[in-house]
Amino acid sequence: MSDFRKMRRFKQGISKKECVEVLKNAPRGIMAFHGENGYPYAIPLNQYYDEKDGKLYFHGAKQGLKLDLMGKNNKVCFTVMDNGFVKENDWALNIKSVVCLGRLEVLTDKDEGLEQCRMLAKKFYPTRESIENEIKKAGNNMNVLVMEIDYMTGKLVNES
Repeated sequence: MSDFRKMRRFKQGISKKECVEVLKNAPRGIMAFHGENGYPYAIPLNQYYDEKDGKLYFHGAKQGLKLDLMGKNNKVCFTVMDNGFVKENDWALNIKSVVCLGRLEVLTDKDEGLEQCRMLAKKFYPTRESIENEIKKAGNNMNVLVMEIDYMTGKLVNES
């Protein structure tokens, strides 16, 4: 979309493919909402990036501040970083980060929500059985959120 500002340090930009890899592999990121009393509200969340539809999926409770804020303004920012690396004979950390701007909604299709929740859980739980046990334990209290990405940018930063 042309409504978004271009990255100022474009030479540090990474490709969409690299952005997707960071989104897929980073265990969690920070989601920022339009908060209360003029303050932003940012929280850590685990994510699953679905390459089939290009959307991000999250799980959470069926009530709380996150959902209240989303109900007032569903435009959010989600930011992730990889673990970084240090080049041989160097001290500085090199980190890839990705910023996604988009709209967050509750996923209303229960079957799709369960499938996306399973995909997210694969990043953290050791077995399919442990995933199913957690889903069963959560029961009807589980909520799946989906983020339609309107704009995504990423960069590689050398912290020297």
